[in-house]
Amino acid sequence: MSGGAGVRISVDQGSAVPPYEQVRGQLAELIGTGRLAVGTRLPTVRRFAADLGLAVNTVARAYRELEAAGLLETRGRHGTFVAPGRDDASDRLQRVAAEYAAEAARLGVPPATALALVRAALDAARPA
Repeated sequence: MSGGAGVRISVDQGSAVPPYEQVRGQLAELIGTGRLAVGTRLPTVRRFAADLGLAVNTVARAYRELEAAGLLETRGRHGTFVAPGRDDASDRLQRVAAEYAAEAARLGVPPATALALVRAALDAARPA
């Protein structure tokens, strides 16, 4: 399925990955790879939800999580946009995270398990 503003994502209703996470992950990947450029206006939550056949709260949660991660910014009644000000390291890490999330989903690894593996790796990489 697709959304406005050139946003092309699909949601697999039969997937073990929750729909909000599918939307969040695909948008994060589009932003991380530059296919959604800084300043791009995203569809409203209601419109995107209708386009995807999802509940409004599902898309709203994806947008909130992306905003909390610094990938989106909401400008009141003007809409939601791809946020500026990310640095190259964050962009590269976002791309790797999107690839990791896609691989975890492909392998059928539950999100909680995938996150636990990342936390363990981060703990192991932390200097003693």
